[in-house]
Amino acid sequence: MIKVFIADDHAIVREGLKQLLALSSVTLVGEAVSGAQLLESLRKVTADLLLLDMTMPGISGVELIERVRAQDPRLPILVLSMHNEPQIARRALTAGASGYCTKDSDPEVLIEAIRKVASGGRFIDPVLAESMAFDTGQHAQYQPREVLSDREFNILRLLVQGKSVNEIAAELVISNKTVSTHKARLMQKLNLKNNAELVRYGVDHGLT
Repeated sequence: MIKVFIADDHAIVREGLKQLLALSSVTLVGEAVSGAQLLESLRKVTADLLLLDMTMPGISGVELIERVRAQDPRLPILVLSMHNEPQIARRALTAGASGYCTKDSDPEVLIEAIRKVASGGRFIDPVLAESMAFDTGQHAQYQPREVLSDREFNILRLLVQGKSVNEIAAELVISNKTVSTHKARLMQKLNLKNNAELVRYGVDHGLT
């Protein structure tokens, strides 16, 4: 019986996952709705696999994957995310995740991924794997993942999606000033002069 811990801040998603796991001989041993709660909970429970959302309040994304890996190097991490961009998947896998599925994957695909990752293997959603294989286009040498920090990359992605500095600050649980500082740094690194260039850059690199 595979013991799974779920980390996702959406109650509907967690409830759907619980129903799916109950039909698949998989046991739920815990759940968390934020990065801080996840790190605290993992000190108290034993799991065979962490099913992790990439975007949660506070610590999240690549930073959270790295924190989990540092705290429990033996725990396999399977990312289950709404984001299907190859850049984001690559960053997650590079940070230490063993698998990556999108939330629009078929239930059978997710269960296959859980079993494979829990047994020590690696798994990438087949549709996303194909996109990653061919993601070597004209802008490859200028990919933002190569020059930005994880926090800067996350803020870039949110800016490209049309979110304001205040909205990003609330989502990441950081100050407006911190978001503005990261924004200024990432624009300098990418040689972007204004918001229009920032959005165009994000579109060119598949961050919308």
